[in-house]
Amino acid sequence: MATKIDTCGLSCPQPVLMFMNEVKKDADGEFDVLVDTDASKENVTRAARNHGFKVEPVDEGNDVVRLEIRRN
Repeated sequence: MATKIDTCGLSCPQPVLMFMNEVKKDADGEFDVLVDTDASKENVTRAARNHGFKVEPVDEGNDVVRLEIRRN
């Protein structure tokens, strides 16, 4: 089961830092990161890909996107 990380309402770099803290706890884990800004979406996606993850964005409505982050 994926670890859910809700970063809605937070500005960068906080969403990236929250994601990276969870990766430190479970480097091979699966993560669902909720973001509500384009900047957060792009920055979390970039950080995840740089650490060997694949990212699938899913529109949740109300300007929220769930980033499904899984190991390649």
